[in-house]
Amino acid sequence: MDASPRQGPLNSLVPAAPEQNSHHHGSTAALALGALGVVYGDIGTSPLYTLSACFNEATGLERTPSNVLGVLSLVFWSLTFVVVVKYLTFIMRADNRGEGGILALLALTSRNKDRSPRATTVLTTLGLFGAALLYGDGVITPAISVLSAVEGLRIVTTSFDPFVVPITIAILIGVFLVQKHGTERVGSVFGPAMLVWFAMLAALGIPAIARVPSVLRAIDPRHGLDLVMHHGVAGFLVLGSVVLCITGGEALYADMGHFGKRPIRLAWYAVVFPCLLLNYFGQGALLIEHGAVVKSPFFELVPDSLLVPVIFVATIATIIASQALISGAYSLTQQAVQLGFSPRVTIVHTSGKAEGQIFIPEVNDLLMVACVVLVATFKASSALEAAYGIAVTGTMAITSLLFFVVARERFGWSLPAAASLVTLFLTFDLAFFAANLTKFAHGGWFPIVVAAVVYTVMATWKQGRVLLGKFLSENVLELPLFLGELDRKPPHRVRGAAVFLTSNPNGVPPVLLHHFKHNKVLHEQVILLSISTLHVPEIRNPRERLESEDLGHGFFRVKASFGFAQTPNVPEILDQCRAFKLLPSLSRDVSYFLGRETLVLSGQSGMAPWRKKVFAFLSRNAQSATAFFGIPPNRVVELGTQVEL
Repeated sequence: MDASPRQGPLNSLVPAAPEQNSHHHGSTAALALGALGVVYGDIGTSPLYTLSACFNEATGLERTPSNVLGVLSLVFWSLTFVVVVKYLTFIMRADNRGEGGILALLALTSRNKDRSPRATTVLTTLGLFGAALLYGDGVITPAISVLSAVEGLRIVTTSFDPFVVPITIAILIGVFLVQKHGTERVGSVFGPAMLVWFAMLAALGIPAIARVPSVLRAIDPRHGLDLVMHHGVAGFLVLGSVVLCITGGEALYADMGHFGKRPIRLAWYAVVFPCLLLNYFGQGALLIEHGAVVKSPFFELVPDSLLVPVIFVATIATIIASQALISGAYSLTQQAVQLGFSPRVTIVHTSGKAEGQIFIPEVNDLLMVACVVLVATFKASSALEAAYGIAVTGTMAITSLLFFVVARERFGWSLPAAASLVTLFLTFDLAFFAANLTKFAHGGWFPIVVAAVVYTVMATWKQGRVLLGKFLSENVLELPLFLGELDRKPPHRVRGAAVFLTSNPNGVPPVLLHHFKHNKVLHEQVILLSISTLHVPEIRNPRERLESEDLGHGFFRVKASFGFAQTPNVPEILDQCRAFKLLPSLSRDVSYFLGRETLVLSGQSGMAPWRKKVFAFLSRNAQSATAFFGIPPNRVVELGTQVEL
């Protein structure tokens, strides 16, 4: 995006230039099919519970024909404005070299060096809290989706009632247990399976619409406005349930890098949008026909003879929707680690072909426990609906605010143009958010608590690492002084190469000083390796990642740069240095020297005592640098140093 021409809002409606991301290969149709499975799983399973939530006891809305038309009108225009106008037309233009998502958007806003520190802090706080809210969404989506599908068994016979929760928990545990095998094998069936699901949504809705064609009058926005304006509290509260139809909208943006803009848009317009509308309008027709006697609008559209197969397909679809959110949590965590907002975690690459397919055991276990506890506590999808909307609408509002900054600073839009468009976005976002806040005491607290915990961890880790880096930089010895000392007193040199990882490429790593002080020797080759993360998703060309400088005396400085969606591997970096002849005759006999800081919490850093304890706990439990950077453990020497925090 750096080299793109400055554009105004009207240009956003013009097809974009060829996408910069090189992840996606293959025909647009094949990619669109894949997007059905990954991008649209969440929003595609929303018909299971959206309309029933709009007419439950919490909203107090009667099932009269005019109210049904009003709710359908709100659903239609929410999908149209939020998904079509906001995300597909505008937000997806704010890509970071083809990648989307709130952390990619935050990385875009971080490139402005002229912004005041206070403004940067505010933007970073917003972005981090938006990312934290996505974890709350990642917990609730598998729980509510699978539970709502299994609840269809109650339509078959009430004798299944005691088994709904245990079956849901068993399915969820199974979903999380298979994550370690990766999604590459089952991923190929996600798209076709969701195509069957969307076709089924349309097929179920069409007969009901044919019986009650007047339901199509809901396209008129006046029905929705009348419902909100003339029903007082109930008209406002129903917005908190209508928002369930657009859950998953953020996934369109977050998964943009995997498929590209054009396939995601094609899948929406050709399959997802029409099939969703046919099903929602079919459910509305059923409610107009039978009103109060309808308990589950979705499952009562199904002929009795097809109920069990439909429940089976719905369960598969909800598992796929859950998979997309779980994979998204892995990617979000990897980005947070690389951008310095999270301690190191275990990142397992499950595919030899697709670098983005990863598995993080720590995140997987936490999500599994949280999902099981949620289902066991709330017991019904109707109870979980209250918890769902806050996370989604909060993230959408933050995305709108960050987009305003990108539109002004990156696209060069005028203040009136950017402000008017984002104000329109926020009108929807904040109305939905405010309606969901009324459900705070009934479960809406859950995603807020999850987000608060995740945000606290991210902010504390970032602050601690900044203070730690400041301490180390203040006590670093300048490299020319050290090399000059080697001139005066040449040390004994031993065969082989020594690699010292350092965050400061211009100074002598403390671990090198400790090694030299205690062992009185140096290796023939000494590589000072610094690894940095740039505010771009990937640097795909290995040669572009590497810089090398011969410092003399057998010392070499190597700088390796990676994107925030990549995981560095130190042995691979050295192999690439050999291949590109950046390090002459680099020995195969390599030892790796790493520093391990012991935190002393009695220092005068200014960090709150409780934050110091949290940071120390996170530091002790972070994955070791040896494992994270793929260094052979039997070739590692660790030397400790005490740091006052």
